[in-house]
Amino acid sequence: QVQLAESGGGLVQTGGSLRLSCTGSGRSFRRYAMAWFRQAPGKEREFVAAISWKGEKIEYGDAVKGRFTISRDNTSNTGYLQMNSLKPEVTAVYYCAADKTYNYQDAASYADWGQGTQVPVSS
Repeated sequence: QVQLAESGGGLVQTGGSLRLSCTGSGRSFRRYAMAWFRQAPGKEREFVAAISWKGEKIEYGDAVKGRFTISRDNTSNTGYLQMNSLKPEVTAVYYCAADKTYNYQDAASYADWGQGTQVPVSS
């Protein structure tokens, strides 16, 4: 089990960019796959992106392909989500998740979750 803490959220204007960070506790985090999900008000949690622990497997949700980039730095136990060309419809709370297994977009399979960071995008 790892503890996860997201940071980097905040109000951004349409067309702007933001980089979210997810820091995991413990050395074991570097051997965990991680993913980003988001949940907008009144909607279900949605898959955003996932990356294996070595970084050789990366997947994106259809809604973010070409605009978001997931990456990780295992030397600092930190994962990132670079978000570009932001639009109001991506307003949500963004969560990072981690698991020993690469679970791609299956949220129920991720054992560990952060508290989330809000990303409001103004029009």
